[in-house]
Amino acid sequence: MAKILFVVTGVDHWTLADGSKHPTGFWAEEAVAPYEVFTAAGHVVVVATPGGVVPTVDRASLAPEVNGGQVGADRIAAALASISALQQPVKLEEVDLGDYDAVFYPGGHGPMEDLAVDAVSGRLLAAALASGKPLGVVCHAPAALLAARNADGSSPFAGRRLTGFTNAEETQAGLADRAKWLLQDRLVELGAEFQECEPWAPHVVVDGNLVTGQNPASSAPLAQELLTKLA
Repeated sequence: MAKILFVVTGVDHWTLADGSKHPTGFWAEEAVAPYEVFTAAGHVVVVATPGGVVPTVDRASLAPEVNGGQVGADRIAAALASISALQQPVKLEEVDLGDYDAVFYPGGHGPMEDLAVDAVSGRLLAAALASGKPLGVVCHAPAALLAARNADGSSPFAGRRLTGFTNAEETQAGLADRAKWLLQDRLVELGAEFQECEPWAPHVVVDGNLVTGQNPASSAPLAQELLTKLA
């Protein structure tokens, strides 16, 4: 049995270029699908957020149109409600990487607001990458990689193959022209080798112990890949 740390955004909004606050949080499928994969395999999930706040789900991620209809929406809502760890998060600031066998970051636009500039999360990501423990990051959560730094100020993720929510997907979602910055652009500027496939299709990139997923549909395949690294 492995112990897996879920690092989840602690905010309920994303500040856009005009200063307005777009309601968000974490994306339901990106937490639920991996949680179900890991717990079905007998592993334990612990949730951590900045300050230990109870994370907010992006209400848009509960809509029928992104869950294959009302039946899917009802299922994801019920599954989310059953995850008690989300209601009892530990403080990210008190996390000891040594207590965990793997680390996973679900997305949603929330990480663009807080984890992208969270030094505590950045140190955890750098340590997890260096440790060789499985590290999974999906959709908008790779924004958190922007806060990771080596001792010399460089990024530990420079030169790594990875993916995340693409400019094309952000454009199709209707938010690209309202954003302060786009995730794909920032990851490329960071020096990462960004790899994308067609919008909304499952796409997982593996580079050593780093496993990244492009979008919500990639979250379950990413979790399955992490499982193979825990075996």
